[in-house]
Amino acid sequence: MSSAPQTARPPADMMFPFDHPHDRPPRALIGVLGGKGAGLAEMTTVLGLPVPAGFTIAVPLCRTYRETGWPEGLDAALDRQCRALEQRMGRSFGGPADPLLLAVRSGAPRSMPGMLDTVLNLGLHPAAVAGLAEASGDARFAWESYRRFLTMYATTVLGVPAERLRPGPRHRRGQAGVDEFRAEVDRIRHALTEEGLTIPDDPMAQLRGAVEAVFRSWDSPRARAYRAHEGIAEDLGTAVNVQAMVFGNLDDDSGTGVVFTRDPSTGEAVPYGDFLPRAQGEEVVAGTAHTLTIDAMGKVLPDAYDELRHHLRRLEIHYRDLCDVEFTVERGRLWILQTRIGKRGAVAAVRAAVEMVDDPDIALSPEEAVARVPAELRDKARAEVLAAARQASASSVPVATGLGASPETSPEDVHGMSVSVGILTSSGGLVSHAAVVARGWGIPAVVGAGTLRIGPGGVARPDGTPLFGAGDEITIDGTTGEVWLGQPDETVNIAESDEELLSRHLPHLARLERWARTGSALAVSHA
Repeated sequence: MSSAPQTARPPADMMFPFDHPHDRPPRALIGVLGGKGAGLAEMTTVLGLPVPAGFTIAVPLCRTYRETGWPEGLDAALDRQCRALEQRMGRSFGGPADPLLLAVRSGAPRSMPGMLDTVLNLGLHPAAVAGLAEASGDARFAWESYRRFLTMYATTVLGVPAERLRPGPRHRRGQAGVDEFRAEVDRIRHALTEEGLTIPDDPMAQLRGAVEAVFRSWDSPRARAYRAHEGIAEDLGTAVNVQAMVFGNLDDDSGTGVVFTRDPSTGEAVPYGDFLPRAQGEEVVAGTAHTLTIDAMGKVLPDAYDELRHHLRRLEIHYRDLCDVEFTVERGRLWILQTRIGKRGAVAAVRAAVEMVDDPDIALSPEEAVARVPAELRDKARAEVLAAARQASASSVPVATGLGASPETSPEDVHGMSVSVGILTSSGGLVSHAAVVARGWGIPAVVGAGTLRIGPGGVARPDGTPLFGAGDEITIDGTTGEVWLGQPDETVNIAESDEELLSRHLPHLARLERWARTGSALAVSHA
């Protein structure tokens, strides 16, 4: 499958501020702006949500880069866009006093969670670090941000293996002070020098390197494997979004998170996601941090949480679908960084579609609901509900319980995930990139089973008692988070019939099937 060719245009004509007055709604321009860029523009110009300012480098420029290299005129166009952004923000990109810093993120027309690259805190260098420390009143924050930038730029742009730059345990637990972050910065710079590598201090050189890294990531092994599984055209390409940084790691009134407008495993109409105080977004989606559930944000930052709930409802009504949203809170102020249509499991697809027909603000038609949940997905939901009901009625006791549908795996594991029938981890959050991929592929996953000790020799209880190892069969429930030894008991005697179980656990399915039959009958009568 190939993408549609587009007439070559100068780079200056293929770069759009988020508030650019397009001749049609931005959501209709995904082929040009990419999914993330279209979402940012839609939220900025149509919904008026609090989105940090920025601009999108359109998808065709990635195609040009892949065909002929760095497009002629792109440097000058980037410079013009950055100067305009500086004027809007009243700060200088990488300047020595209260510097404007930038985030560079991918954004393909088809969602590819975690498969393409991101670089944060662009514009930092020694003089800018001093300016950031003075402007924020927190030297520790400034040096921590610099350490994050050097690590991300080195691994993403320069290709340095992450293990060469892995921070010490005190840094990972947030216990390091200013002097330790300074020492960590020196250690990273020394490691790069030993490799014959340097990170430029010139902010525009940093920006070019980051944009080129995002373009290159389209052809990374993990991205290719994901596209092969999803049937995405190899020549489609990605947009690049350049955006003013907001800092979730600034103080105790700051944080970051990812949230779905409703539960993507069950379809229940409640926010579902992770929140991490004093952190930047990549820590949440990497799936390695011990995050809080999204409702805990209401206790930590109640005003920002109430505002977030309001925006989530507006987004779901606007898109008439379940949405996946990334956000940051900086000193108590909420910023929305991304929205896209959320991936969901089969049970959630059934329940969400039916409840959106009933919701007067969304008002899906029964025909739209059936189109969103085709027969094979309805069959999968039916099988999952019945299997869960039988397992719940069995006498066996779970050996562990974690959180449903959220593996702590890296996007680099996409090859293994694509051939997996289930995923189990002992730690991790709810909405990592890998979790989103697993859910979209219908792979059951359980994370945060903290009573399990997973090692090279197998899986054991906390006291070391072996439970299972390579080659053994286990059963996991990606909805409840329960884990059992062996195969599910298919001989369990349940008094209720299948239809009674379905009417109790997923009554929405019967309505959806009825609408599907009605639609088929109408189609036959009009044939």
